[in-house]
Amino acid sequence: MFVEKLNQILPRILRAIRIAARLGFRISKETAHSVKNLSYSILRLDKGRLLMEMNYMLAYGSAEASLRLLWKFGLLELLLPIQAAYFVSHGFRRRDKRTNMLLVIIITHLLYAYSVLDYIVKRSLLSNLDKLLSPDKPCHSSLWVAILAFHKALSEQPRDPLVVAAFSLAIHNGGDMLEAVNIARRITKLHDVCFNELSETQDLNPRALKDEVVNLATSLKRALNHMTDEQIVSVAMAGYPQAPYSDLVFIPWGLSLRVSRVFSCVTSGAERGFVPKQGSKIDYESLAVGNLPEVRHIFARVVFDTIYPLILNRDNFET
Repeated sequence: MFVEKLNQILPRILRAIRIAARLGFRISKETAHSVKNLSYSILRLDKGRLLMEMNYMLAYGSAEASLRLLWKFGLLELLLPIQAAYFVSHGFRRRDKRTNMLLVIIITHLLYAYSVLDYIVKRSLLSNLDKLLSPDKPCHSSLWVAILAFHKALSEQPRDPLVVAAFSLAIHNGGDMLEAVNIARRITKLHDVCFNELSETQDLNPRALKDEVVNLATSLKRALNHMTDEQIVSVAMAGYPQAPYSDLVFIPWGLSLRVSRVFSCVTSGAERGFVPKQGSKIDYESLAVGNLPEVRHIFARVVFDTIYPLILNRDNFET
């Protein structure tokens, strides 16, 4: 009877997090206390159910808020231990309001001669994903898994912003590295200098830039393996002795393979017959079922917009 009742309560914990994140509700002290007390019992849930609940949180336009609440209430270290280890290793506290590449939206004023000239709208990877999605316009789970794996790869080895830009362009065009490198080398926009995941800009020649992009794709594949293999997760977590322990992996092998296809074109070369997504309009039906060009398009868009945030003149904010 107790186990049966517990199995009914546990999904409600994750559902409460999801609803609070999606609607901006505050979680009461009583509910928060229950969540913390029952947090470790979450591991009793079937992995398929966990994946479903996590997809509801991350694929429907409230990923940033969901991840923050999972961290706040001690659930992230159980569900996504590698991402929790990242927060711990960077001294990110439960109620921390600082920014990082996964969380937080900040608007910074650029001042010149004591007047505001421009506004830089800075967003995280997840908030950039959220702005493209909604409860009736979700994405396939392969997209948010790819974004988390990408962030892990960058957090382990920060990269030149132009390398990240060329990487995202190569993802979008199906592995046409020559085109991606040529476009990236013409970028004149300012990149976000606040992210620890980005290194200093270097003057890379086309060959060196291409090699760095391929290296990033290889490290992303390794990061994905870390997230989807129980033994590798355990080994990876050993590198963060101050982080809470969990070896839970709820991402199935089939989903992992779909994610790897998102960026495999970077290492294997231009794909024959691949037609890149044209225009900025999103085909949400295709995105929801994991259509590869659509997923690649949104992945590249989210990454590029995070590294090179939109700069708006003050006139854009006047009504």
